[in-house]
Amino acid sequence: MRFSPCGKGAFTLIEILIVVAIVGMVTAIALPNFIKTKKVASLQVCLENLAQIESAKQIWGVENGKQGGDLVTEADIVGPTLFIKKAPACPSGGTYDYQSIGVTATCTEPAHVL
Repeated sequence: MRFSPCGKGAFTLIEILIVVAIVGMVTAIALPNFIKTKKVASLQVCLENLAQIESAKQIWGVENGKQGGDLVTEADIVGPTLFIKKAPACPSGGTYDYQSIGVTATCTEPAHVL
């Protein structure tokens, strides 16, 4: 900073440009890591939802005397008095296919596989 004879200080254009460049570099480094972390978190939530669906399917099958291959629908396991209180939603926007007993539930997002 240069001091004028009046005693007022001010930043020079070069100093401001350096600060803007540093902020830009920090943003360029941090943004990809933030996006990657968000994708990993979404994947983890989806896998937990799939595991919850699988557990509910197994309990439903045992309580209702079902066997491997019997079809399970969302109405069978999701509801206020059933095994899952609220229908799980994939944070990436995918949808779940409950499949039958003995077949793992799937998500329409390609990387979301239990």
